[in-house]
Amino acid sequence: MSYITFIRDNARWIGAGFLLTFLSTTGQTIFIGVSAGHVRTEYGLSNGGWGAVYMVGTLGSALTLSYLGQIIDRWTARKVVIFVLFMLALAATLMSLSAHIVTLILAIYLLRLFGQGMATHTAYTATARWFSAQRGKALSLVVVGHNVGDAVYANTFVWLALAIGWRNGWLVAASLLVVMIPLLATLTSVSRAPRSSDPVPRIVDARDWTRAEVLRDPLFYLTLLGYMAPGFIATVAMFHQVYLIELRGWSMEVFASAFVVWAVVNSTFTLISGHLIDRFSGLALLPFVLIPLGCAALLLGLASAPWVPFAFMALIGMANGLSTTLFGAVWPEIYGLKHLGSIRALLVAWGVFATALGPGLTGYLIDIGVPYPGQLIAMGLYCFAASLVLAYVSVRARARALEQNPAATAP
Repeated sequence: MSYITFIRDNARWIGAGFLLTFLSTTGQTIFIGVSAGHVRTEYGLSNGGWGAVYMVGTLGSALTLSYLGQIIDRWTARKVVIFVLFMLALAATLMSLSAHIVTLILAIYLLRLFGQGMATHTAYTATARWFSAQRGKALSLVVVGHNVGDAVYANTFVWLALAIGWRNGWLVAASLLVVMIPLLATLTSVSRAPRSSDPVPRIVDARDWTRAEVLRDPLFYLTLLGYMAPGFIATVAMFHQVYLIELRGWSMEVFASAFVVWAVVNSTFTLISGHLIDRFSGLALLPFVLIPLGCAALLLGLASAPWVPFAFMALIGMANGLSTTLFGAVWPEIYGLKHLGSIRALLVAWGVFATALGPGLTGYLIDIGVPYPGQLIAMGLYCFAASLVLAYVSVRARARALEQNPAATAP
């Protein structure tokens, strides 16, 4: 079935997931980072100080998310969507009106909790439940919402901030979120059930693990070593982009133009990964997911030529396209669907924790004199080491699934 036919037949659910990931951009680092210069100036913060504020707010959101994210196992998708978008709009409003460091931290906390955290968590969990045989394809289309959000929504915010001021730009973002609530509520008012016309699943999900069982599973923690890397490294690169540009002697205009490469490659590899997941399974692809990310970090740490931003954006786009779709699809293959919301809440919390740790830790290291390029090289080497760990996880998880259910093997 072609993507066009698939989208036509499932427009309601694909559209809901796409819009959720698109609007989650409001709480993503790439969006918040646009205001970093204004925030540091108005609040008198250094790179390390701003990183600390961001880390505190994001860590708080990670701790909350592990509990709040469980509501998707108990509430309808429609009810969760309305709640999440309302709170995200409130966070954007607070970011606009904040005049004190405490309210700034609260705004960051809410933006990260309901933007990067709950909006993304809701989109991925609902999509994974709505689709089985074509889960990879469905998730890849939903993930494209992130790419469009970064390319269109974030760039529009840049121009709005220049035209009407950064605080007014945040008010416009809040208004957009409020306007979108009725549309998302309508799209998610009907849950998708398997159809007789759906293809026969090629990949059978694992038995349904409880959250308590997952927390006792060693493979869960080994997988986290790889799962946290994309958020940590990509967040660091985007959060400190102004510092890196100054360090390398690049122009802001050239670096910003490289985001077009990132958007195109990201979207392309998102769709490719969806096809590959449906064909081979997420577990089969798991050992390879961090390779492009490792290459991207090494390149950024070792080279300073004018072409580097474009090559880096191509590699990070490839890495993001692969990792976002794969880590959205692989968990049912390991832990089943019944408690997926509670399990993914843990995962997303750890992912948010990684994005919190990155800016704070690297900002502190920069302030005490540890070279930023050296930090990037270390991140690249970590990705290659973690790939070996994920290879072990892939082999062990597939063998375990086969032991529990002989039908759970992928072709």
